[in-house]
Amino acid sequence: MLPHTDERAGSAPRWTAAFEMWWAQYLRVWKGNLVSRFALPVMFLVSIGIVLGGVVDDRAGGVDGVPYLQFVVPGILAAQAMFVAMGESTYSVTGAIRWNMQYHAMLATPLTVTDVLLGHLAYVAVSVSMAAVVFVGVGAVFGAWASWWVLAAIPLVVLTGMAFSVPCFAFGAQVRDNTELGYSLLFRFVMTPLFLFSGTFFPVEQLPALLRPVAWATPLWHGVAASRDLALGSPDWGMLALHTAYLLVFVGLSGVWALRAFRKRLVV
Repeated sequence: MLPHTDERAGSAPRWTAAFEMWWAQYLRVWKGNLVSRFALPVMFLVSIGIVLGGVVDDRAGGVDGVPYLQFVVPGILAAQAMFVAMGESTYSVTGAIRWNMQYHAMLATPLTVTDVLLGHLAYVAVSVSMAAVVFVGVGAVFGAWASWWVLAAIPLVVLTGMAFSVPCFAFGAQVRDNTELGYSLLFRFVMTPLFLFSGTFFPVEQLPALLRPVAWATPLWHGVAASRDLALGSPDWGMLALHTAYLLVFVGLSGVWALRAFRKRLVV
């Protein structure tokens, strides 16, 4: 871990020390992680984009006037950001609090709770970014992108991932007993329904009228809509600004919750 630095002297901010710890830990397993990052988009692209997409194109002529591959893959790009972010923001948080106690070790140094939280969140953002870049590269090989504007979708899908990561940090800091049950409920009743019903596989307009506002209120729908808009090469800048603002506000409010939860759990 980096030694304590004086931020007033222009040195690196203290939270980078916390980030470096998580990055050093990642470097021990980066090869296996990189393989899985390539394997997941390939499986999605082949099974859903090509196999299922071929059926949809034959029977319905695509979706919204575009081949199903080009419709569904931008949504999966945003959904993968959710998967990666939640995977990196659940058991690792609980482990750092209860099992391995990395947070406690960090707080024995000049680092503050804010530094610990920001450093770990920065690592998650980097992890989501790498997954998004790999997905875009694999998608390009399969011809999934209608426009190079998809490159502009990468920061938006990373922001989408953080809209799930930050609340998971807050939730993980509050889980004391039945950790397995708490996370099982989170994955089964939050992540899975959002993946299925936030516009990833079909337009939200096909949902029952009562459920559409629920989908529109979720961070994943905003990420899916923004990613698809850019990937198809016809961005609506007003809507993109709205999606971005929503995600930024969501992350900001969740950050307040996460910081309070961390202080309550880690500061005796």
